[in-house]
Amino acid sequence: MLFKELVEFLRKVEETTSRLEKVNLLVELFKKISDPEEIVATARLITGRIFPEYSNLSLDVGWASVVRAYQNVRGVKKFFVRELTVKEVYSILEKIARVEGENSRLRKIRLLEGLFSSLGDTEIEYLLRFISGEPRIGANVGLLLEALAKLANTDIDTVLRAYMFEGDIGELTKIAVLKGEQGLKQVKLTLFKPVRPMLGEMSYDIREVLKKCGGRAAFEYKYDGIRLQIHKRGNKVRLFTRRLKDVTESLPDVVDLVLNKVKAHEVILDSEAVGFKDGRPIRFQDLVKRIRRKYDVRVMMKEIPLTLRVFDILLLDGKILIDEPYEKRWEILYNIVENDILTRREVLNDLAKIKTFLDESLRLGNEGLMAKRLDSPYVPGTRGRYWFKIKPAETLDLVIVGAEWGHGRRRGWLSDYYLAVYDDENNEFLVIGKTFKGLTDEEFKETTKKLLELKVKDEGWRIWVQPKIVVEVAFNEIQKSPKYK
Repeated sequence: MLFKELVEFLRKVEETTSRLEKVNLLVELFKKISDPEEIVATARLITGRIFPEYSNLSLDVGWASVVRAYQNVRGVKKFFVRELTVKEVYSILEKIARVEGENSRLRKIRLLEGLFSSLGDTEIEYLLRFISGEPRIGANVGLLLEALAKLANTDIDTVLRAYMFEGDIGELTKIAVLKGEQGLKQVKLTLFKPVRPMLGEMSYDIREVLKKCGGRAAFEYKYDGIRLQIHKRGNKVRLFTRRLKDVTESLPDVVDLVLNKVKAHEVILDSEAVGFKDGRPIRFQDLVKRIRRKYDVRVMMKEIPLTLRVFDILLLDGKILIDEPYEKRWEILYNIVENDILTRREVLNDLAKIKTFLDESLRLGNEGLMAKRLDSPYVPGTRGRYWFKIKPAETLDLVIVGAEWGHGRRRGWLSDYYLAVYDDENNEFLVIGKTFKGLTDEEFKETTKKLLELKVKDEGWRIWVQPKIVVEVAFNEIQKSPKYK
């Protein structure tokens, strides 16, 4: 399929507001494609997930480089242009991601120039949407999963379970298109192929959490650490972050801990890597320096030593355990992992004791507690229902200074807000973050109307507004950002 043809097809998807029609169009799209590599590339592009998270590939191309590449080819007379296929476009993106070393930025720009020179303006617009991770065509991953269920003639639960184990939307789409329902049912948890971790729902009410957990639950310290999924077979160990990045080479001390303190041949564990200084936890922002460091790893080990807090087990010696209840998984975990690297945990049903345990965790410098239903399975990539984060919350009064148009269910509303604080020393508003959460549909509609009345600049997909609307925002912590002042 030509890239131009894909863009023309996606314009139809973008133009319709019917969810069912979008699903049917996606089904029609993938019925037209039989080449396995093209199926993978198409699914990754249209969802904005250019590379699977576990691949460690990244374009690493800043907006300035993109603009420079575009300006260098804009207006250049083209005597002959060979139209690129979807596979060819994707192959060039892979080449850009693999460029490294001396003059890498310039070489990436040259590859972008060659790509842009072979595409029309509309195709370039869609390509930039894809590589930004925000296609804005109303065909998100959830919609594509619905389309895959229809394509494979199966139920959505079968697709969702397969997606738990095969986190690459491209590979999952290939399986659904070429192998159908049987192929999807054969997707399993596999050693050394990470899955997205199970997450907890935020809660500020201990009584409500206890009720949701059936009156009795496991409560664990909530550390401010680096989420690590540990895969081990014999003496081979690989460590993956929450984003599925392989960070094994940066953490040899953690590998040693696993080899010495985990008594199993084959195992997949969920954990947090934490560090302590003078008896207090090292901040997450400092801990992540360990996984970002490619060189002088031994030096960083001395500056920021790490240990583990293991809290769950997904696989043991070939047996998949995610469907087993939490209580049974913990019993298995307790028997194979040495106690000093297990998370601090209590099973409680008394509000006063839970509050005491929470205060103890906070006093020691932790974030709070995790509450877990004793009958809960481990559901990769999902949040809520079974696990709950209990943290003290604070609020800030912030001003909306800009907003982006939503897509999917929020299409037609300004629903992603730029939040700012006032800097009285420099007499300006400084953006400190963005959010799209916390409003009902009616509130989105009303806020859109108000923001349009305050508009001072329109960039198409985003507007900037007069700082007139003040909102109260709840937060757990404030971190230093490389993006905002």
